[in-house]
Amino acid sequence: MRTFCLVVASTVAAVALTGCGAGDSQPIGSPLPPTDAAEVLALLESTTQPVIINVWASWCIPCRSEAPLLERAHAQFGDDVRFLGVNVADTQDGARRFIAEFGLSFENLFDAPRSVPAALGGSGVPLTYFFAPGGELVHFQPGVIDERTLALQLDELLQRRGGS
Repeated sequence: MRTFCLVVASTVAAVALTGCGAGDSQPIGSPLPPTDAAEVLALLESTTQPVIINVWASWCIPCRSEAPLLERAHAQFGDDVRFLGVNVADTQDGARRFIAEFGLSFENLFDAPRSVPAALGGSGVPLTYFFAPGGELVHFQPGVIDERTLALQLDELLQRRGGS
């Protein structure tokens, strides 16, 4: 079983080292690509790897607490699991500042009308969905995600990916 451990000091250091425009994160001046429910559902149906979708907003305090945890998980498991952030009910400027502040290197999309969480059966922020390859929902986490839940769900996704 692979484990995921959050080390606060290393997370803070990683965020400090990545800076505002490092890695694959969108430059602060570049708008997030828009998305809608149909696009995300099609992505889930066609995927051959597990997907974690995190629905967030820049004004959401719990979203701020989980962003470093998700970035660290992406750094460790991003080759095996696709991480996708979906910014909702927000502004492009707010979303870009949030991504820059936390050095998020995983893909983030912009869904101002909240069509994605509505289609996936959730409301509010944050929300985290764990999907097996092909789009089967494995776990839904309303509210802030903690290290233990993230680790357990990552293990589940990786086992399913391996055919277990």
